[in-house]
Amino acid sequence: MNDSQERLKIFNSYSKTLETFQPIEPEKVRMYVCGMTVYDFCHLGHARSLLAFDMVHRWLKCLGYEVQFVRNITDIDDKIIQKAGALGIGIGQLTTEMTRAMQEDCQALGLLPPSAEPRATEYIPDMLSLIDALYQHELAYQSPSGDIHFAVRQFKSYGKLSGKNLAELRAGERVGLDSNKRDPLDFVLWKSSKEADPNEARWSSSYGWGRPGWHIECSAMSHRLLGTPFDIHGGGADLQFPHHENEIAQTEGALGHRLAHYWMHNGFVNMGDEKMSKSLGNTLTIRDILEEYHGEVLRFFFARAHYRSNIQYTTHNLIQAKSSLRKLYQGLRPFPSFSTDFKLDWHNPYAKRFYQAMNQDFSTPDAIVVLFELLGLIHKQAEPYLAYLMKELANTIGLLQVNPEEFLTQGSGISESQIQKMIEERARARQMKNYLEADAIRQSLIELGIEISDTAKGTVWSTQ
Repeated sequence: MNDSQERLKIFNSYSKTLETFQPIEPEKVRMYVCGMTVYDFCHLGHARSLLAFDMVHRWLKCLGYEVQFVRNITDIDDKIIQKAGALGIGIGQLTTEMTRAMQEDCQALGLLPPSAEPRATEYIPDMLSLIDALYQHELAYQSPSGDIHFAVRQFKSYGKLSGKNLAELRAGERVGLDSNKRDPLDFVLWKSSKEADPNEARWSSSYGWGRPGWHIECSAMSHRLLGTPFDIHGGGADLQFPHHENEIAQTEGALGHRLAHYWMHNGFVNMGDEKMSKSLGNTLTIRDILEEYHGEVLRFFFARAHYRSNIQYTTHNLIQAKSSLRKLYQGLRPFPSFSTDFKLDWHNPYAKRFYQAMNQDFSTPDAIVVLFELLGLIHKQAEPYLAYLMKELANTIGLLQVNPEEFLTQGSGISESQIQKMIEERARARQMKNYLEADAIRQSLIELGIEISDTAKGTVWSTQ
């Protein structure tokens, strides 16, 4: 489909507008997404970002682009050093184990592998080269402690991505700041080695022994592997400031040109009414979820919401997603053998609407509506073509990739722990006087064959 009205549009976080996508090189897309800091198991917030940009990766390939997709691994960081110390193991051992766990999670979620998965510690010379350039442009300085800092006020367009201005940022800073900084907004590019311990994570440089700051790592890896400017830079909304803002400042300050043309940010995962975060102690790891659900259920759960919107995680919501996905698979069940010669015809009215939805800033909720309309036709007409069409459209965003019989017979019931979690969520909803949500949870349990009764001693349940 070559109609200009059908071209992909992306919401650019930098311009705050929906823009028609125009890659720097025709038929090729270079994309960098901030990956994991490998000091612990990946949680649901990580899953949201991983699956959001896997969906973007898949759709760009579906549009015919050659996609060069880089997702980094941060394997040196304060959190890594602290965790390794607490466990009494080496940094390398911790990052190797956690990287392996992350890659297992990615495989279980059905992610396409990135073109490259660079580790920060492999790009120290590139980081130092950028710091040298910043020094030459008087955008960096060495503090009395030996640390190298970026001089934020010297970069005139600082704050353009996040929409923050320096006056507001300065007013929000606390009293009693690091005396080694010329300005409280300045951030570290190179952390001087504080100890003579040869086991400390440190590298030699013209600024003395030390290790990189977090922000400079992504600038170095993206520039080295993709060149700059590249097309798309992505990550979670929590990275927009200060990480991505600092990436822009240090990369553009060093090189004198743009870092990326399009900035994309996925929304948060909320646990109930709170943003999920380790500081609140309300995180769930990907592994926690995969113990009871197929990875595609989690993909479908996130795809029901637009990638930029925040999404509320509850056991009830995830079970609803599982139930809906099972309905799609049940529609495929009568057609166990699919033609390998089947080709998507984007002029088919259902395919065209799916295409239009995805090209409108990757609107997976609208695309999923099309899948369920096709499911309704399959039930009425039992035409193999409709099943093939539904499956192939879903495949473009990583759904319906499992054999229907295999999916439908795997974990088809509901566990006691899931039932109990839903009962607890219903109790919280009633306590908050959210009776619509409480009734919805009760109805979901009934549909799953679970009868609940409220007694003086609490809620009890039984199978129907």
